[in-house]
Amino acid sequence: MDADRHHRGEDRALFPALRTERPELSGAIDKLMQDHSMLTHLLAELRRAVESGENRDAIERHLDGIGAIMESHFRFEEREILEPLRVLRLEADVTSVLGPL
Repeated sequence: MDADRHHRGEDRALFPALRTERPELSGAIDKLMQDHSMLTHLLAELRRAVESGENRDAIERHLDGIGAIMESHFRFEEREILEPLRVLRLEADVTSVLGPL
């Protein structure tokens, strides 16, 4: 699914580089990767719900769940790794690391 390319890019390139430079952030990185996995699952469930014609209330519940996880994820990401990311040295193109933004 194209919607999670950004997270796959972070998991594949950004987080390993950050973990190498800042091993003390491994726990935070693990949590962020777990969130990515959960979001992939939730997005797949949303797609299934839409394709199977579930009613509006069911679709809204899927969207509410995705929204809650994303909000929590972004707040945690900003709190735990934003500053280290600002000084991280990456030897890769930003688009290949972060995917579509």
